Amino acid sequence: MKILIVHYHSFELWHAPSWIRERLQQDFPGHTFIQLQNYDRVPEEIADTDVFIGWSLGPEQFVVAKKLRWIHSPAAAVHQLMYSELIRSNVALTNSTGIHGPVVAEHAIALLLALAKRLPQAMQFQAKHEWSQDQLWHGQPRPREVAESTVLVIGMGGIGREFAARAKALGMRVLAIRENPAKGLDGANVVFGPVQIEEVLPQADYVLLCTPVTPATTGIMNAARLSKMKPDAYLINVARGPLIDEAALLDALKHRRIAGAALDVFHEEPLPPDSPFWSLDNILITPHTAAVTDRLWERHYRLIVDNMKRFMAGQPLLNEVDKSRGY
Repeated sequence: MKILIVHYHSFELWHAPSWIRERLQQDFPGHTFIQLQNYDRVPEEIADTDVFIGWSLGPEQFVVAKKLRWIHSPAAAVHQLMYSELIRSNVALTNSTGIHGPVVAEHAIALLLALAKRLPQAMQFQAKHEWSQDQLWHGQPRPREVAESTVLVIGMGGIGREFAARAKALGMRVLAIRENPAKGLDGANVVFGPVQIEEVLPQADYVLLCTPVTPATTGIMNAARLSKMKPDAYLINVARGPLIDEAALLDALKHRRIAGAALDVFHEEPLPPDSPFWSLDNILITPHTAAVTDRLWERHYRLIVDNMKRFMAGQPLLNEVDKSRGY
């Protein structure tokens, strides 16, 4: 069996380290593992590949991969693979849901606490050598406690469940939106369906986006829904940029219709230097670093090995994507 590994990214951590292939070859000596450092040789290597490990494979490459039986994406989001040729095929698709959950949930908690305690503003005053006690207290909204506040979690996958546990430990009330409320609470106090989002938004002091990008969730936070948020509520996005109508969010932030936002992701990344988001004083920007951790690829490796064993034994794969839904 031939396994092709192509997980290239300009950001070093997202680029699969060379030891991935070396260790897989040691653990599965009867098979051939090839790891490419870029996409140049993909067209010639993909034709006789049985398993592809990577976050991107174009439809023109997929159609010539006649032996391909399984694609594993070392990312949670797989919307870039949701083209008709793959959706209609019998090729299994798995993602890395759960790998990023605990780390991204920690980052989301950090963003929420930073907003609540107005740390970005304190750092701005620090840069100016100003003792800002009065300014921070009299600014709006004032620093606040997170205990007994309400957070609305949109998406109860690996990130949402991990976040809910951490938020509850801080004494927060956790509301959740999930596609199928019958799946249970998973740590939330109350779970609602997607059609109830507009009636739930006014209850939230914080709104966390951690749902996959699908046709149903693209632009889920549009002007109408932003208008349902409390004037002193914050929006946090640690999922993907297309979940937000950025023009509508810019308008809401500029006119202070919501208190602020913390964004780890954007439609266009890197965020262009001339983006108006940079100049807002009620936004906290992190450069898509919510999942950054020095233990990331060890986690990936354990999942890949587990699924390799399952695949070879003909057993159900972990994290298999429902291609009709896109997650």
